[in-house]
Formats: sequence, C-alpha cells, structure tokens
Amino acid sequence: MTEERPRKKSLHQGRFLEMFELEGWEYVDRIGSSGVVVILAVTDANELVLVEQHRIPVGSRVIELPAGLAGDLPDAEDEDFKEAARRELLEETGYEAENIKFLCEGPPTAGLTSEIQTLLRATGLRKTGPGGGDESEDITVHAIALEELDTWLASAAKRGCLIDPKIYAGLYFLR
Repeated sequence: MTEERPRKKSLHQGRFLEMFELEGWEYVDRIGSSGVVVILAVTDANELVLVEQHRIPVGSRVIELPAGLAGDLPDAEDEDFKEAARRELLEETGYEAENIKFLCEGPPTAGLTSEIQTLLRATGLRKTGPGGGDESEDITVHAIALEELDTWLASAAKRGCLIDPKIYAGLYFLR
C-alpha cells in the first residue's frame, strides 16, 4: 500500500513568488530561479566586500554580502552556481573573481520559504567596473578592512542600517 503524500495548494502567484499552503503551513517559493548565491568576497588587501541597499520589505537600508539569483536569466535555467556568483559579484560590486569556492548551503528562513542559499568564497579579486547593480537597484559598494569590520558595522547600525546576519556567519569561514 502506497501512502498518499499531502498536496500543496497554491494560494497566490505573483511575478517573483508563489504562496502555498501545505498541512496548514503557508510558505513561498521563488519563481524563475534555481537558487540564491551569497558571496563572501575578500580582496588581496584583506577587505570584505559588502553592499548596501534599501530593502522595501524591511523599509530600511541593509548591509549585506553580495548575492543574487542563479538560473534566473533566459536560456540559463541550469546556470552553474559559481558562474552565477561571478556574474552577481561583478554586477553588484564591480569586482571580478579569479577563484570561487563553495563553502556551504542551507535555508535562510526555513519557516517562510523553500529557498536554499549557497555561500561561496571569492578571492583573487580585481576591480573592473563600478558595480551598483542593474537598472532596478541602487547599491553602494563597501570594501572594509577585516580588522575594522566590527567597528564599521556598529557605525552602520548606528546610522540606521540593518546588518544581515549572513555577514557574521560568513566570518566563520575566514577564521
């Protein structure tokens, strides 16, 4: 006898997200991507590359590691995550990476979304462009010396920025 698995029910579909209900639990799936890449980019001068941008859902500027979607471009649904990381790093920060290394992956908010984020380390960086994101983004790029990072993040928080905890998780891999 085969046990029948519960079926998820679609509650709403927007341009970027679809909301589902399964066994009384509501959650969202991202539409049109295969995952999210988060980049721990460290320059040869031992600076951590961060981005700052206004995030509408939290109504604030947020300091984050560079990140973006994989497999979200037409005809690139099977995009390699390392290539997605290279593309997003260049687009958001203007840095090209000689080396990209997988660090870990996991759910950022397992109670809300099925999304899995992949953390990758980028080294051998060269600044080749301005960064700042695409036409829909307003990104400020920061390259902060690792020995000054704690003070810098505290200062950013004092001026009203939210600090993404993935920064602190990423620092684990720099020990």
